[in-house]
Amino acid sequence: MKKPPDESRGHPRTGDPGMIQTGEIRPVRRPAGFAKEIVLKSSGLVSPVVACLAFCAMAGLVISMNGCGSAGSSSRRSPSLTVLHAGSLSLPFKQMAAAFREENPRVEVRLEAHGSRTCARHISELGREVDVFGSADSEVIQNLLFPQHASFVIEFATNEMVIAYTDRSRRHQDIFQDNWYRTLLEEGVEFGHSDPHADPCGYRAVLTMKLSEKHYGEEGLYQRLADKMPRRNIRPKEVDLLALLETGELDYIFIYRSVARQHGLKILSLPPQINLSSPEYALFYQSVSIRITGKTPREEIVRVGAPMVYGLTIPHNSPNRELAVAFVNFVLSPRGREIMEAGGQPVLDPPRVVNPGRLPPGISLPAGDE
Repeated sequence: MKKPPDESRGHPRTGDPGMIQTGEIRPVRRPAGFAKEIVLKSSGLVSPVVACLAFCAMAGLVISMNGCGSAGSSSRRSPSLTVLHAGSLSLPFKQMAAAFREENPRVEVRLEAHGSRTCARHISELGREVDVFGSADSEVIQNLLFPQHASFVIEFATNEMVIAYTDRSRRHQDIFQDNWYRTLLEEGVEFGHSDPHADPCGYRAVLTMKLSEKHYGEEGLYQRLADKMPRRNIRPKEVDLLALLETGELDYIFIYRSVARQHGLKILSLPPQINLSSPEYALFYQSVSIRITGKTPREEIVRVGAPMVYGLTIPHNSPNRELAVAFVNFVLSPRGREIMEAGGQPVLDPPRVVNPGRLPPGISLPAGDE
């Protein structure tokens, strides 16, 4: 597994909480009789994730890589590919979609980003027809989509947790690998992470804080950090925190290294014992866990700490399986892997497969470098 260059320091705050920002968004042509106006009413009892799911499903929003087409353009004239993916894959998948269209100019690639668990619920609860799903945690696919909605996972990339900040962050001159938690606990310092029930980066942030309590020998550290962070500092997915950091509403965020690097943020690297990147510390990671929602909001599952692994699948209801196979092959190709690495995200070499007997015909797995 190749690691990107380490650009960190190297030594031992505004939007609607329910807003999903995913780039260029345009409405899909609606069928006759579709309601022209949709009003969503919410109270404190309705989660931003549920509201977002309902809105996206009813409004039919997509991100199109096909440019500004004319009103006469439609999927009947141009084959389309729908890719649902984790927010942390937004930049590399956008670049891959553009490169894929260079080779397949008639194909319209529609990208849509949410927290990975929210993506899975689009498929399992809303019945979204999706050709490819790229998750920031391969276990999201296994826990929420197997076996009814998907039957295989290709584990293709990894990442690591870091703390990102800017020149405007309070006390940024004094934060180091051995005292970061003290800085976060100081009065006036604001920090945040994504929603654990919607996004793997959110529960990985919690797991990182729990591991920190053990690693630094600070009893009660996790609870002190959790109590210090108000609910408003938890957003649906990790990239939703970026605007709050850039405006100074937040001083620090728990986020993936690749996302911090892609957005030019300052990075505080965390020890491998707590950053969930190293197979060497897999047993230590397993010493902490978090309860999150399961296949339905009323169910719970326990997510145990583990080295992070990204996963790809083609859902059972993919309407364009041939195109889906072609896109997955592109992600796994040398060019796709180069795009991932250039974005600061290491790839697994070779990729691993969960349920290899269920791989669709035509999937081409790289052998890996010896």
